[in-house]
Amino acid sequence: MGSSCAHDHEHKTGLHGAALGAEIAAAEAICVRRDQKLTAPRRRVLELLLEAGQPVKAYDLMAAYEPGAPAKPPTVYRALEFLEREGFAHRIESLNAFVACRHPLQEGRAHAAAFLICDCCGATREIEPEIGGTLAAQAGAAGYDIKALTVEAHGLCQDCRSI
Repeated sequence: MGSSCAHDHEHKTGLHGAALGAEIAAAEAICVRRDQKLTAPRRRVLELLLEAGQPVKAYDLMAAYEPGAPAKPPTVYRALEFLEREGFAHRIESLNAFVACRHPLQEGRAHAAAFLICDCCGATREIEPEIGGTLAAQAGAAGYDIKALTVEAHGLCQDCRSI
């Protein structure tokens, strides 16, 4: 997502090098424990999301999949579906984009994620809201089992607010 601001930002970028390798290794270990496979396409899409460090549209993932040879839509969408289901990525509906999850699913509990999205520069930060546990308890009392909770909050980041 490109910046629509007229001012400079120094937002944190994605992962590279050893940090990226460690995150991929952790994802592979989780997949092994869950008897799932982090296939080459799934791994590549996860790498692209982690490298970006911010939300990425599916068509941008397709274009970046392999230099000179964009991936076909089913390849990327199937990988994204797997990554979402296993808790390695989230879809941010309001942006129609995907982002790597920086708070991996913990076994046996619903994952709550909230995204703070800057309407000026597009910076996005994932936090785990306190409401997740409360809502899960309320849902349980009503007979529901929440598998995932995603909240999207739009506003201005610290850099944009200070302008």
